[in-house]
Amino acid sequence: MLLTISTTHTPATDLGYLLHKNPQRLHSQDLGFGTAHVFYPDARDDLCTAALMLEIDPVGLVRRKGPNEGFALEQYVNDRPYVASSFLSVALGQVFRTAMTGRSKDRQAMADSAIAYDIRVPVLPSRGGEGLLARLFGPLGYAVEATRLPLDDAFPAWGGSVCYDVRLRITARLSDVLRHLYVLIPVLDADKHYWVGDDEVEKLLQKGEGWLDAHPERELIARRYLKNLRGLAEAVMERLSDGEAVPDPVRQDGQEETLEKAINLNQQRMDWVVATLKRLGARSVVDMGCGEGKLIGRLAKDLDFEKITGCDVSVRALEIARARLNFDRLPEFQQQRIKLLQSALTYRDKRLAGYDAATVIEVIEHLEPERLDAFARAVFEHARPSHAIVTTPNAEYNVLFPNLPAEKFRHPDHRFEWTRAEFAAWANGVAERFGYTVVFDAVGTVHETLGAPTQAAIFTKGDKQ
Repeated sequence: MLLTISTTHTPATDLGYLLHKNPQRLHSQDLGFGTAHVFYPDARDDLCTAALMLEIDPVGLVRRKGPNEGFALEQYVNDRPYVASSFLSVALGQVFRTAMTGRSKDRQAMADSAIAYDIRVPVLPSRGGEGLLARLFGPLGYAVEATRLPLDDAFPAWGGSVCYDVRLRITARLSDVLRHLYVLIPVLDADKHYWVGDDEVEKLLQKGEGWLDAHPERELIARRYLKNLRGLAEAVMERLSDGEAVPDPVRQDGQEETLEKAINLNQQRMDWVVATLKRLGARSVVDMGCGEGKLIGRLAKDLDFEKITGCDVSVRALEIARARLNFDRLPEFQQQRIKLLQSALTYRDKRLAGYDAATVIEVIEHLEPERLDAFARAVFEHARPSHAIVTTPNAEYNVLFPNLPAEKFRHPDHRFEWTRAEFAAWANGVAERFGYTVVFDAVGTVHETLGAPTQAAIFTKGDKQ
């Protein structure tokens, strides 16, 4: 399957800076189900075209299928290797991940600018015809040209297929274009090749930020993107109606946990948080981004904490937290003392206001940098706890992890990892803006020059409102 993006912006070859792919090279990336290649058929000052070609591994597709999926021959006869689908959407998200965030080290002004782009998808299914293409892309400002492809060139009488040769023209930021394509390609196909759960809700809200809430077909988009799972689609619509289109982050797991286990860092971090809360005299605590409830479980054992609330955007994570706590078997006074709420950290939630302390443990690094302002407002302007404890990885310490490749983050979902100076600059700015004071601490064994593996900021509300 193929997708091309062209621009005549001068110099057009600067497109390579926006996509973070050098026009002079072939870029290939293994995606598990196939290989994505990025190359430039044209790379001139007046025209530059970047092509994303995805080669699907048909044997890999058969192996990924369950024994009862589809009709009897579907594993052997299908269009998945050839038409744009959720496979291409995944490839866009992986290969152009940084470009999708709108960041460009060398051409940030260009990344922030609306530029004319010409996008072509030669084989794009539209299970809704040409009209659906116009309904989805038209409200976003695209000029749409679509030519229906025949079902089989050798048999014209069979008529047309569900696939179109589609050309889209727009003047917009490249990051917006990529996010539109990421969401709408699987919507047009009305099928996805992988399990759809809470994390797909978050992906839709993240990629749909700034445009999905105002789209006239947002309900159809949510429903088809989530494979017609009614509960998930309703959750998206509810959050869009509240004006929230920025997801809560994914909690720590996998690679990060494995790296930190060797130095028992998570245990040290939990011990430090509890000790800090007690030192601050906090009686009511809200753990923002509580995940599976590890910190909630620790706090529940200490009766000094009279009111404990955990919030997370993932219903599944909250279900695990509830099971971890054996919540239904707790005494009545414990059930009244502990609450678990579904909420995100990037929009106002009145239920999170009025606490002695808020904890935000290993969370902010999962947010895109441009969403940190929404996070700061939600916590420090609206929730306004008396104290807030924020921890995040210290990027300087990463070189001491023997199994972590250079220039890689501890977790594949991390959007950034800050040095101590970068964290201090952000925290001091937040404190000044919202009327807090801030002090810093280190968690874990402190290296003489590189600091500790976890860095922490303790915010205290001042008189400024």
